[in-house]
Amino acid sequence: MRDQPCGVPSYAGAEPDLAHHGDAEVGTGLVDLAVNVRRAPLPAWLADPIAATLTDLARYPDPTRARAAVAARHRRHPDEVLLTAGAAEGFVLIAQALRGIHRPVVVHPQFTEPEAALRAAGHTVERVLLDPADGFRLDGSLVPADADLVMIGNPTNPTSVLHPARTIAALARPGRVLVVDEAFADTTGGAYTGEPESLAERRDLPGLLVLRSLTKTWGLAGLRIGYLLGAEALLSRLAAVQPLWVVSTPALAAAAACATGVAVEAERAIAAELAADRDHLVARLAELPGVRVAGRPASAFVLLCLPDATRVRQALRDRGWAVRRGDTFPGLGPDWLRVAVRDRNTTDAFIAVLREIMEA
Repeated sequence: MRDQPCGVPSYAGAEPDLAHHGDAEVGTGLVDLAVNVRRAPLPAWLADPIAATLTDLARYPDPTRARAAVAARHRRHPDEVLLTAGAAEGFVLIAQALRGIHRPVVVHPQFTEPEAALRAAGHTVERVLLDPADGFRLDGSLVPADADLVMIGNPTNPTSVLHPARTIAALARPGRVLVVDEAFADTTGGAYTGEPESLAERRDLPGLLVLRSLTKTWGLAGLRIGYLLGAEALLSRLAAVQPLWVVSTPALAAAAACATGVAVEAERAIAAELAADRDHLVARLAELPGVRVAGRPASAFVLLCLPDATRVRQALRDRGWAVRRGDTFPGLGPDWLRVAVRDRNTTDAFIAVLREIMEA
């Protein structure tokens, strides 16, 4: 089923606020459906190694072990891994290191930090806007052939669309850096399918950089840990502009722990549970007249189109619920809201409040 257009802005007026993020929506006493970070106690296999580092903080961080562990997980050489202080730092390194690019393109709607980092580094950014009428499906023909930097999310925040790996891989070519933000890749698939559209293990695509985050599934946003995967020569350019010791010892311990077989198995079980909770959320939203879920959600959040969304978002806030506004994402407008997937009881309570607000 094809979606109908919904509130797509022309940007003739003010530009969207690229610095706005979901944490700005959250406040004391609000149920958080605005931030896409899983909230659950850390398992012992993750909490214990992090805690153990607190007795050895006089030593400078050594990334050797963590880099090797991450490389092994993705069947790569350690020189093809660059650890970062959260995935967001990776965008800054790309923007700073690749100052020689001529035509950077960002595929939207997506996480705004890639474009913000490029602009802050002085780049002139070109946007490719995916069509809501087509479920925000990636159309590679929209990307200019001479673009020498292309950035896209998979699955994409905020649309929750998971693009086919083959479609993204077709964008790779000599002379182009292709950045694929897979910060939410571990939320896709299930117990037996893994990450079905990930390019993390691909070493044959020229100019490919895959960006990953460990903060979402494991609730480590405050620890700041992520990494980039790519060819050694390309990562060396990024490492040259990275500050010394930017990834802390506790964060390195988390990276090593999250790369183990135990961690991967746990991730896949969580992804399977998330899929069931997401299906429940989508089904409940379908009961509400006037509410449309964009595309086919595949991650830890869904994108909604509904009339008078600005009023609805404020009314939800007044009733104790925080959701993410959509109009700060290029390619969206004021009729869009992003909602994080939570457990079924939370979803049912949210739907009840949303129904009351929309019927008022």
